[in-house]
Amino acid sequence: MTVYKLLLLPGDGIGPEVMAEVERVVAWVNARGEARIETETDLVGGCAYDAHGEAISDETMGRALAADAVMLGAVGGPKWDGVAYEQRPEAGLLRLRKDLELFANLRPAICYPALADASSLKRDRVDGLDIMIVRELTGGVYFGEPKEIKDLGGGQKRAVDTQVYQTYEIERIAAVAFELARLRRNQVHSSEKRNVMKTGVLWNEVVTRLHKERYSDVTLHHILADNCAMQLVRWPKQFDVIVTDNLFGDMLSDEASMLTGSLGMLPSASLGAADASGRRRALYEPVHGSAPDIAGKGVANPIATIASFAMALRYSFDQGETADLVERAIAFVLDEGYRTADIAQDGCRTIGTTEMGKAIISALDRMAK
Repeated sequence: MTVYKLLLLPGDGIGPEVMAEVERVVAWVNARGEARIETETDLVGGCAYDAHGEAISDETMGRALAADAVMLGAVGGPKWDGVAYEQRPEAGLLRLRKDLELFANLRPAICYPALADASSLKRDRVDGLDIMIVRELTGGVYFGEPKEIKDLGGGQKRAVDTQVYQTYEIERIAAVAFELARLRRNQVHSSEKRNVMKTGVLWNEVVTRLHKERYSDVTLHHILADNCAMQLVRWPKQFDVIVTDNLFGDMLSDEASMLTGSLGMLPSASLGAADASGRRRALYEPVHGSAPDIAGKGVANPIATIASFAMALRYSFDQGETADLVERAIAFVLDEGYRTADIAQDGCRTIGTTEMGKAIISALDRMAK
């Protein structure tokens, strides 16, 4: 039996609550006997700052580097608003992405039929929606230098963030998008702002060349990022795979999340380059935040975190069939009318975090027979 190491970083706010439901699914997978997933739990974010004075310790980072995959809950909250920029909870997540060299962020936006009426758009716009946003994660304006605020005197300050991309960074993220498209509906939209940004000009040039050289079988469309944002709310089903940079990917994926009904429904995977054995370092996390206003109340939606674990099964643990089971179980529970508060609908039963986790396990038991 293959043994995989999974590092769990529940984090802050509702993170520990939703991660507990992932542990329930891990136990179910282990009980099947097709693979063994060994888990270890550690700190990241505000709780790590409280314990160590930093958002992630070197020891925790070492465990992340040694693991086959990392699962993260959520980080941050108003408790740490006064913490220095370098020690803020989000710095733990950024270090994980940087040190693990996770350059490809995959954010699927799927609208389950049972939730089509919960979307902010009309049913005909989102029913059957299945988009994959591929966001470059380690370059761009979030990491470019210089990044600073300078005091100019006289009550004036100047803030600088630098948008930087090199050819190889664009090539590797575009290749991920094209490869994914070949497994889906064979269409890629490459989104940038070449009309006003030099990085957009280079992005367009590199993606066009890569497409011509290696992926001419995939349909490629170039789209300006502002138009892409508009089209996502106009007719989102025109998209299959969207590939874009770090900043635009951050915004477009959050916009796409609302098409599905709730941020609580959106999983994500962040992947590094494949090594000689085909193994990729990987971090899996829900798109939603730490939601401190509902933390500890047992009402958080665990579906995004459980769906993120399904992505780990698929991309890190070579358990695609089990991943399919987990995703089908989520759909089944929603079809049966179970809802957490964020996706509550008339005529449906509103349940809490633990109840939703147990309902998904029950569905898994039925489907695995």
